[in-house]
Amino acid sequence: MNNISKSRFFTSVFLIIAITVVVSLNSSVSEGFFLDLQTFLSKYLGWMIILLANGFLIFSIILVFTKYRDVKLGGPDANPSYSYTNWIAMLFSAGLGIGLLFYGVAEPIMHLNSYPGMIDGNISYNAGKAIGLANLHWGLHGWAIYSSLGLCFAYATYNKKLPFRVSSLLGPKISSNKVFAVTIDVIAILTTVFGVTTSLGLGTVQISAGLGHVFGITETFSNQILIIMFITLIGLISVSLGLDSGIKKLSQINMILAVSLLLLIFVLGPTIFIINALIQNFGAYINTLLQSATWTEVYSDSSWQNGWTLFYYSWWFAWAPFVSLFIARISYGRSIKEFIIGVLFVPSIIVFIWMGVFGNAAIYQVINETSQISEMVSNNLPVALFTLFDVYPMAQVLSILSLVLIVTFFVTSSDSGALVASMLSSKNQSNINDDSPMTSRVTWAILLGILAAVLLYAGGLTALQTSVVITGVPFALIVVFACRQFYLSLSNELDN
Repeated sequence: MNNISKSRFFTSVFLIIAITVVVSLNSSVSEGFFLDLQTFLSKYLGWMIILLANGFLIFSIILVFTKYRDVKLGGPDANPSYSYTNWIAMLFSAGLGIGLLFYGVAEPIMHLNSYPGMIDGNISYNAGKAIGLANLHWGLHGWAIYSSLGLCFAYATYNKKLPFRVSSLLGPKISSNKVFAVTIDVIAILTTVFGVTTSLGLGTVQISAGLGHVFGITETFSNQILIIMFITLIGLISVSLGLDSGIKKLSQINMILAVSLLLLIFVLGPTIFIINALIQNFGAYINTLLQSATWTEVYSDSSWQNGWTLFYYSWWFAWAPFVSLFIARISYGRSIKEFIIGVLFVPSIIVFIWMGVFGNAAIYQVINETSQISEMVSNNLPVALFTLFDVYPMAQVLSILSLVLIVTFFVTSSDSGALVASMLSSKNQSNINDDSPMTSRVTWAILLGILAAVLLYAGGLTALQTSVVITGVPFALIVVFACRQFYLSLSNELDN
């Protein structure tokens, strides 16, 4: 307990328990309140959310071409702690891996069914637009947010020798004010814990639905509790082993399983259709990127943008302290240029390929009416991925492989979240060694599982997810100040 910042740790735990109790006892009221607040923010600040998301993308790309691009995180003599393959595997597993499994099939079909700009009878345009929107939501803009804040974390920690905290990024005046610094860090801990908790709960629902679809196991709350206990137990073991022996090994397993599943769908599915679609999708995405990324829905009465693009951008803002800090933790020794290419462009390419294979495989079934996947997405979203497999040979093998992959991705997110929460609530965490207290890591890992179970039982997951999204808007402004402080520190150190 010597290295735990008691003010950050105990304040966060108290607030997490209090918020969970309030939301659980008033789930419907809380959900309505947070949804109304989200709608309000989207209506009046949607323009700002879009500008910020695009601003972080521009900021990251510009840095690649500045004179600072060869600056190493950790100093000129620093060498990377992990191979490029392990680095990409870990940052992708902690970042968006599990989301692609849940939405890789479902989201393109949802856009195909509900996007207000679709043209009746023009399946070529509509399908391309559906994939393009999915790529917009999961590609460059989300990773640009992580890239921008991740650089701030890594430079402040490895080059300026500051603790792994959000407050460290805002300059000495703020970090030296204990009350303000603790407040900022506690908010970051809360968004990390609640973000991972809601994902863990929603993922449990998908695993439960998959077990029901594949093996006929009844979807009961007791079975969902067993799933959460199993994931928490594995996550507890992984986070106790540490970064190298736990999370790194799981991330390697994740990528092997993910690549295997991707190749199987590519080979067993409509291979030529997918190849042609990938090429056409790439051209359409590049051609319409600027328009899609700046669309504010100003001339339409539709609320589609509020529920999709603005929701996603706000969600990435809210997840930024968790994912960015974890990425920074594993990026010692990388140059700024190498960091941006690895964090921004490589995962975006993986997203493009994943959405292209799974999304187009699903769209092919809709076009040729070979399954009921469109209706399944509308009526039972967690089963969409498994419905895709039903028309393939080896359907059960594909489903079992997916279930294993979902579990390993969720375990990675869980133990990464516990590690980050532990780092944020530590007294000192300013080197490449994983010295966050074991007590803290274990506490956060257990707490994540308990919170997911409680909220799943009380029906408060949606309310909590929306509340996390709302915190993303003010946190995005914090990221702006962090980027400004990072650039000033970079220029002052290298130009003087």
